[in-house]
Amino acid sequence: MITNKGTWIIALLYFFLTLNLNAQLAQGSVKHVKVYYEPGMFGGWPANHGVWNWGNEILVGFSKGNYKDMGPDHHNFDKENPELHVLARSLDGGETWKLEDPGAIDGDLIVPDNGSYHGLIRKDVEAPEFIPAQKIDFKNPNLAFTVRMTDHHGAESRIWYSYDRGHDWEGPYNLPNFNTPGIGARTDYIIDGKNECMLFLTAAKANGKEGRVMCVKTVDGGKNWDFVSWIGPEPEGFSIMPASVRISDKEILVTTRRREESGRYIDAYLSQDNGLTWNPLPNPVENCGQGNPPAMVKMKDGRICLIYGYRALEKDIKNKRDKSEIRAKISTDNGRTWSKDYVLRDDGSGKDLGYPRVVQRADGKIVALYYFMDKETGPERFIAATIWDPPSIEE
Repeated sequence: MITNKGTWIIALLYFFLTLNLNAQLAQGSVKHVKVYYEPGMFGGWPANHGVWNWGNEILVGFSKGNYKDMGPDHHNFDKENPELHVLARSLDGGETWKLEDPGAIDGDLIVPDNGSYHGLIRKDVEAPEFIPAQKIDFKNPNLAFTVRMTDHHGAESRIWYSYDRGHDWEGPYNLPNFNTPGIGARTDYIIDGKNECMLFLTAAKANGKEGRVMCVKTVDGGKNWDFVSWIGPEPEGFSIMPASVRISDKEILVTTRRREESGRYIDAYLSQDNGLTWNPLPNPVENCGQGNPPAMVKMKDGRICLIYGYRALEKDIKNKRDKSEIRAKISTDNGRTWSKDYVLRDDGSGKDLGYPRVVQRADGKIVALYYFMDKETGPERFIAATIWDPPSIEE
């Protein structure tokens, strides 16, 4: 006779045994590079910042601060020291990287002065004054454009832009709250013309908690922004951190990070009327472990590549019950169905990793950027790039 306890144990064993049945290691075409690592420091959360790509020149933003052991269930970021919002630049398609701190160079922060919610506000540079909304040329070939939040539960969000590939920045000016309790923006946008841009944002829910995804648009170069639509109903848990790609003149695909009582996963919505209405698609990812946002890029051959982090608990990694991984999926039908997981790496030593950004190089290789922790490097978190040659359509 199998007891209730025995049934539970069998079910648990089945879960772990089948966890990666749909995964496949991406062997022979993967290279890992350290973008930023510094002993005693913490590099984290590229998804909170942004990535920009001009051929083989790639620029990515992330947070830098002091490492402090807070235990396996927390971000080991020293909240009693400043959080610096910095950049890393590659001129060779992600093979090598150089750290940049525009705030230290110019004497002004490139993010709002109260936008450091993992650590203290930095005091070594002056916080800039807000400026009236300026008209942005979204078709400028050297544009870098970012929308940043002051609080991830939804407060205020601000806009910055650069016409020289992120060396010098203009801003900040405020983004409206669109009659919500607050906007917790990470940079996700689609440019449709010199004066036209769509932003995909996370708003606080009616109860003030995070979050619900929305679409807004400007047709006058960013001087004014108008609400377009909610993407999906208000969730019981949260729907945050959208990743978008334009499929056609009228079609847009958006994926979001979801957390509900049923689990932590990535969902998807398709608009066929340029963002006015949205229909749910099957979930690209049913299980993200402890949760992680998606990053997407439409590849040169028309397929869509999705990158995400699978977060496993340290105790489960030690007991070989689970793995922390960086994974990829590919869709050949604009997000309606997805491939098995391609495991880009499975050597994570805890759950504090992921938050990816992704671009495609001129030669077709994918460059996935994320923060990571592994036994070889040590306890610090570092920013990594994985350069991956995805399988051809024939495969």
